[in-house]
Amino acid sequence: METLSLALSAVWKVLLVGLILGAGLPALFAVGVRGLAVGNGHEREDGTVHQPNPLGNVLAAIAFVIVIAAVLLGIAMIVASGFKYELTFEHIYPWFEKKA
Repeated sequence: METLSLALSAVWKVLLVGLILGAGLPALFAVGVRGLAVGNGHEREDGTVHQPNPLGNVLAAIAFVIVIAAVLLGIAMIVASGFKYELTFEHIYPWFEKKA
C-alpha cells in the first residue's frame, strides 16, 4: 500500500509540472499577445474600436519576459548537463556548478 501512495505522490508532482510548463507557458504567451492587442488598440468583430491602453503593453512585456526566462532556463539546464555541470538555485539566481 505504501508503494501505491509513493507512486501517486510522484504522479501528481509530474502532472503539476507538466501543466505549468506544458500548458501554462503557452497560455502565458497568449496573455502577452492579448496584452499587446489591448495596448495598441484593437477593433472587435462588431466594429467597435477600443482605444490603446498602455497597461496592456506592460502586461505583455511581463508575460513575455517570464516565458523567455523559462525557455532560457530550460535550454541552460539541458546544455549544462551536456558539459557535466548542473544548474542550481542555491543562491537567489541560477548558478552552474561542476558535478563531482
